[in-house]
Amino acid sequence: MTTIDSVDLNQLANNIKAWGKSLGFQQVGICDVDLKRHETFLQNWLDAGYHGTMSYMAQHGMKRARPDELLPGTLRAISVRLDYLPPNASFAKHLADPRIGYISRYALGRDYHKLVRKKLKQLGDKIKAELSTAEFRPFVDSAPVLEHALAEKAGIGWTGKHSLTLNKEAGSWFFLGELLINLPLPTDTPVEPSCGTCNACITLCPTNAIVKPYVVDARRCVSYLTIEHEGKIDEALRPLMGNRIYGCDDCQLACPYNKAAPITEETDFSPRSQLFGQPLITLFEWSEETFLAATEGSPIRRIGYARWQRNLAIAMGNMAYTPDMVDALNKGLGRVDANVDEHIHWALQQHQQRLQRESRKTVRLVRSVQKGMPRDA
Repeated sequence: MTTIDSVDLNQLANNIKAWGKSLGFQQVGICDVDLKRHETFLQNWLDAGYHGTMSYMAQHGMKRARPDELLPGTLRAISVRLDYLPPNASFAKHLADPRIGYISRYALGRDYHKLVRKKLKQLGDKIKAELSTAEFRPFVDSAPVLEHALAEKAGIGWTGKHSLTLNKEAGSWFFLGELLINLPLPTDTPVEPSCGTCNACITLCPTNAIVKPYVVDARRCVSYLTIEHEGKIDEALRPLMGNRIYGCDDCQLACPYNKAAPITEETDFSPRSQLFGQPLITLFEWSEETFLAATEGSPIRRIGYARWQRNLAIAMGNMAYTPDMVDALNKGLGRVDANVDEHIHWALQQHQQRLQRESRKTVRLVRSVQKGMPRDA
């Protein structure tokens, strides 16, 4: 049996990176698991209530900053990057058209959780085949792990002011995954933060959710509101959400480092036609059965039909009036539950108010014209 004493750990680390890339990861880094310097930040964020209704964030407490409590004996974290930006993403085109349902680009293809986890498991198996005493556990948003902090320590990138991991060559259009392991592998060097004085992500956040550099108030974040939050959405935030029905990419779109981000080679992340660039009315008229079928194997499915309908109702309340849209909203009443109905009524009210404003505007215009007409006209 191969033992730790008989293995060249430097060579093993190089092999791990090569194996990771052969599995499809664009980058692999290794770090220790000492995240003590993040504990105060995490506790302050929780104390401020920025986690909103995500009670699991508080339940796990400081375990997020202590990976060795998740897997006793853990000495290192292997952090990986998997690019997901699809070709022909049509960001600006879809965001600029209020009739279209905008879905965050990471969610248009296959659910990344299973895909990344499978690749991490394969990587762990390769390591264990090399060294039988290796014990590992893969993580992909599946346990309380500070993935961005680990990615930063492992040299994958630095934490941007929007709280996401940034890489000079890859921007931020990538998924992260971690493999906790009990081997004292050599560690990589963190990269220097390179946001400088740029505040584009803060300035362009549609709901002002980035309250200061590196601090996001999830309660205002469109991604949180459309994905994590189950109940009523604050009326003051609804108009700011525009046509974003699942997630939000604005802070990433604003980042200069994303202008030259690479296109993914992973075909599973290609947009599904039934979700990509579809009219709001079409999506809203889906039955629950259609929703479940269209989102099978997609991360969107986990929000459920009720939240899907709620998000669409808000977006429809933000688009220009059309008789078809109002008709669709009225037909949606009673389809799901009282919470969805409340958001539908709000949307209908927005259009009623728009029509009233247009009517008053028309009256003023007619009177203005009449005042300018000759008396004998």
